[in-house]
Amino acid sequence: MWEYFKIFSNPKKFRERGLLGMNARNYYVISKHNKRSLYPLVDDKVQTKKLANGININTPRMIGVVEHQFEVKNLPQIVAGRSEFVIKPAHGSQGKGVLVIKNYADNVFTTASGKKLGFNEVYQHVSNILSGLYSLGGQYDVALIEELVHFSDAFQEYSYQGIPDVRLIIYKGFPIMSMMRLATKESDGRANLHQGAVGVGLGMRDGKAVRAVSHNMPIAIHPDTGVDLMTLKVPFWREHLLIGSQAYEMTGLGYMGADIVLDKERGPMMLELNARPGLAIQIANGKGLKEAIKRVDKFYPKNLNAEERVDYVLNNAE
Repeated sequence: MWEYFKIFSNPKKFRERGLLGMNARNYYVISKHNKRSLYPLVDDKVQTKKLANGININTPRMIGVVEHQFEVKNLPQIVAGRSEFVIKPAHGSQGKGVLVIKNYADNVFTTASGKKLGFNEVYQHVSNILSGLYSLGGQYDVALIEELVHFSDAFQEYSYQGIPDVRLIIYKGFPIMSMMRLATKESDGRANLHQGAVGVGLGMRDGKAVRAVSHNMPIAIHPDTGVDLMTLKVPFWREHLLIGSQAYEMTGLGYMGADIVLDKERGPMMLELNARPGLAIQIANGKGLKEAIKRVDKFYPKNLNAEERVDYVLNNAE
């Protein structure tokens, strides 16, 4: 596995492994297949959720939205009767600004890591969201409050406190690469690689682990739980792929990332979509997106519906 990481210091080997670089992704994939007019469909999580609900794609239920500063004081009324929820920026990225509340009682908010916050601290966090502190381009934002996902017991030993999720790369409606992101103590319970989460590459045919990385370096054991990461297998794999495939018709985007979580009661749920998904998924899988894209262009059939595309991937993916 270590040999794979040496190619990043050798441009020739980088190209030989079919790795997609940032410039190639932007100029030859995203600009060609993603119309900018469609970006708001995925950049705005509220709009994405409404679109998904319109075609019966499972998503976490929305509790409320705070759009203006004067509405922040209404937060206790919005979450009244609820002991747990998630507050996130509608235009956020890379997990920035997401506040997971595992328990809310007596005006005390307890986060996923066990930190206790008062109302003034949460009020300030929501105000920061509205000011655009966590949003793409620093634009003014809205705060989305949604239900907390209760992740499947199948991942109990694989993630530290937070919710693990599956990232799918979708090209022309076909899921072409995947990984699971597992929370760590360092990532503060968030499944975000930039914050220290673990990335586990998954086989496209079966959702089984193929390799794992932390901070772009190979690992085999979760740093906090001690579980063997190579024993991971995602249940309801076809249902995960179907959500990503359906997002193609929903948005019209030819290249995107789909983040999916597995709730113990409601099954796979779409968390969000991304028109500019990162490239670290290649490191987790030990192979490049460029070759996967070429295979779709050259060999994959056209004019299939979402179900048929998923079945094709399950039967033909490498």
